[in-house]
Amino acid sequence: MASAVPPRRQAGAEPGQLRGVAGGPRLNSLFIFALLFSALFLLHAPLLRLPYFWDEAGYYVPAARDLLLTGSLIPHSTASDAHPPLVMAWLALWWKLSGYTPAVTRTAMLLVAAFALLAVFRLARRVANLRVAVASTALTALYPVFFAQSSMAHADMAAAALLLWAILFHVEHLRVRSVITFCLAVLAKETAVVVPVAIALWELWWWVQRRRGRGSQFAPPPPRLLDACVLALAPAITLAAWFAYHYARTGYVFGNPEFFRYNFGATLHPLRIILALGKRLWQITAYMNLFLLTAAAAMAMFMAPQSDGEQPRPRIALDVQAIFAVVIAAQVAFDSLAGGATAARYLLASLPLVVIVCVSTIWRRTRQWRVILGIVAAGFVLAWFVNPPYPFALEDNLAYRDYVLLHKRAASLVAAHQAGESGKRVLTAWPATDELAHPYLGYTAAPIPVVAVKDFSVPQLLPAARDTSQYDMALLFSTKYRPAHDIFRGFAWWQRWQTRYFGYHQDVPPEIAAQIFGPGGRIIFDESRNGQWVALVAIERSENARLADR
Repeated sequence: MASAVPPRRQAGAEPGQLRGVAGGPRLNSLFIFALLFSALFLLHAPLLRLPYFWDEAGYYVPAARDLLLTGSLIPHSTASDAHPPLVMAWLALWWKLSGYTPAVTRTAMLLVAAFALLAVFRLARRVANLRVAVASTALTALYPVFFAQSSMAHADMAAAALLLWAILFHVEHLRVRSVITFCLAVLAKETAVVVPVAIALWELWWWVQRRRGRGSQFAPPPPRLLDACVLALAPAITLAAWFAYHYARTGYVFGNPEFFRYNFGATLHPLRIILALGKRLWQITAYMNLFLLTAAAAMAMFMAPQSDGEQPRPRIALDVQAIFAVVIAAQVAFDSLAGGATAARYLLASLPLVVIVCVSTIWRRTRQWRVILGIVAAGFVLAWFVNPPYPFALEDNLAYRDYVLLHKRAASLVAAHQAGESGKRVLTAWPATDELAHPYLGYTAAPIPVVAVKDFSVPQLLPAARDTSQYDMALLFSTKYRPAHDIFRGFAWWQRWQTRYFGYHQDVPPEIAAQIFGPGGRIIFDESRNGQWVALVAIERSENARLADR
C-alpha cells in the first residue's frame, strides 16, 4: 500500500520547497519533542499536583485505576462508557512504573501533549515552512483549551495527537503508517473514526470524478481504490472489534444506557443540532480569543502575497487545504449530532489545522506577521486567566484550577467536621460525591459517606430538604459557571434553549439554600474564586429529632 512520495505532494507546497525549508538541514524530531515537553512541563509545574477534576475523577482515573489493580479493560468502580482503553492503559503503565500520584498522571499526559505538538510542527513544516511551523506549534500550545487539556487525564488529547500524526502520514503518502495510526486513534477515543472515514469518502468521491474526466486543484492525489477503502474500513473494523468485546463483557455495545441516551439519544432534535452546530463553529473559529487569529487571517486575504526575492511567498497546496477542511467539517458535523456536553476539547484535532492555515495566510500576506502573531499569542495567554463573559466549560482554561482548589478546601473542612463521628453523611452533587467518597482522587484521606442530588437547583433541593435526617451537612458548589455580567442573561429564549437542550440550570446561592434546608440550615463555610463558589451548610436539628433519628 505504501507508495513513493511525489515531490510536490511531499512538500505540500510549490516546487522548490521539496527539502523542508530552503533545502536546510532536517531537525531532529527527538530533540524537538524534548524541547516541547520541557516547555510544557515548566508551564504546567504549578498544576501537576492538583487533584483530579470533573470527568477525570468521574471516569478516566477510576477506569485506569481498575485496569491497574485488576487488569480489566472494562471499569467496575464506575459505569462503563465504552471508551476504548488506550489512554487508560497509558496511565496504568505510568502508575505501575512511577507510582499512583496526580503528578505522575499529569506528567504522562504532558508527554502525550508534546507528542501532539511535535505532529503539529512536522505537519506545518511539511505543508508550509519552518517559520509557519514554529509559530503554529507555539500558538497551538498556548491556546487555552489545548493548554488546559495538556495535563488532564482525558482521552481527547491522545486521540488528537494520533489523528494529527495520521494526517501527517497521509499528506506524506505513507499510507500504511497512516492507516495504522488511525487505528490507534480510534483505540484512544471512538469518535476519532469519523476522520479516516471522511478522508476516505473524499478520496472515493474524487476517484469517481476522475473516471468522469473531471479534476481540480483541490482534488487529492489519485489513490488506488483499495487504499481508500482500507483507510475507511481498517479503523472502523478496529473500533467494531472493541465494541464487540465490550458487548461480550457488559451486554452493552455503546456504554451504559444513560451514557448512550445523553450522548446520542437526546441530541437528535433538529433545533438542538442547529444550536450545537453554532456552538461548534464558534469553538473552531472564535472561542477563547481564537477570533484574534481567524480575523487576522481573514483580513490578510484581502492583501497581496508578500515576495521573498522575485517569487511571492507560497501558499499551502490546495489539495492539502482541502484535506484539512474535510477533517474540520467532519468533526464539527459529527460533534453537532452527538455528544451531550458540546465540549471544546472534542475538536482538539481540528484546532491545529485551523491554526496552521491561518498562520500560513498571515505569514504569506502580511509584512508584520510576527507582530500580529505575537498579539494573538498574548490574547491566548490572557484567556488562561480571564474568563469569557458567557457560561463556558471550566476545563477550557485555568478556571478548572479554581474549582479544584475550592473543592479541596471544602473537602478538608468536611473531613475535619466529620472526624470521629461515624455515620454522618454529606449531601452533595456529582462530581463532589466521588471526590468525598474516593480518597484516591486526592481530596480526602478517608471516604466520607454521601447523599447524592443531581444539582443545586430549586427542584432538586426542595425534595432533599423535606427529609434532612438523611444527612448532617450539605456541600454546595457552582456546577455551572455564570459570569457577573453574562451577555446572554437578558435573552429568555437563550436560557430556555440552554436548559432544554444542554442541561443548563441555575444553582441556588448558599444563603438561599440554607433557608431551603429550614431553621437548622446554617452556613459554616463560604468561599468564591473568579466567579465560582463553594459552601458548607450544617444541618442542625433539635435534640428530639436527633433521638428520633437513632
